Amino acid sequence: MPDEPQRRHAFAGVSALLFVGSAAVTVAWCRSMAEMGEVAMPGGWTLSMAWMPMCGQSWAAAAASFIGMWVVMMVAMMLPSLAPLLWRHRPMAAVAAGAGYFFVWTALGAMIFALGAAFAEAAMRVPSLARVVPSTLALVVLLAGVFQFSTYKARHVAHCRPVTQLHCATPANTLAALGYGARLGLHCSIACAGLTTILLVIGVMDLRAMAVIAAAITAERLAPHGERVAWAIGGVSIMTGVYLMGQAAWR
Repeated sequence: MPDEPQRRHAFAGVSALLFVGSAAVTVAWCRSMAEMGEVAMPGGWTLSMAWMPMCGQSWAAAAASFIGMWVVMMVAMMLPSLAPLLWRHRPMAAVAAGAGYFFVWTALGAMIFALGAAFAEAAMRVPSLARVVPSTLALVVLLAGVFQFSTYKARHVAHCRPVTQLHCATPANTLAALGYGARLGLHCSIACAGLTTILLVIGVMDLRAMAVIAAAITAERLAPHGERVAWAIGGVSIMTGVYLMGQAAWR
């Protein structure tokens, strides 16, 4: 059985390869989707093709494609803050915990696609609905910023910080590790609700937005004063929401 330094080096190597691979696939997917263009909508905004089936593609295939890429994207975005939570576990326990964690994100991706596809369909059918989208999305960004200051978010973020998990017992077996990962994924998905919403509003295929949101999530969990980071992000989000509302009003 490998000693502790070897185990840590192996874990770091596998995590780095997984991050690089998922990031590369995400970049390739975003570029391919960008080449397909977007649909101009009433109200001066554009609808991403990520929410609609390609030519000849069924809704089931479109959902499977979106969910698959969503999971890959989440691996790239969440792994930097997840890896420090798993490094102290045994290899099989770490794998099981990671599986449980990303199962939660997979389920969330399925719900997001269902809601996004329904919204896209409605917006394309009802022009009056499409026209209020810019102001509505601006309000969503503003509210997401307010969420950053909530004690509800702070409680869930606390479960996702390595300094907190150091005081928790490691899972006794693979099944316990799977449950641990699922609980961690639930806490993380709730803590990231505001930032995930902002990503969806800005554009799920926007690589710059992904990078900024991933950096914000990682900083909230790993920075010495993560709550201050969350507040700073909230302040920027609120100002961005106000700015977008002003833009929507002038259209």
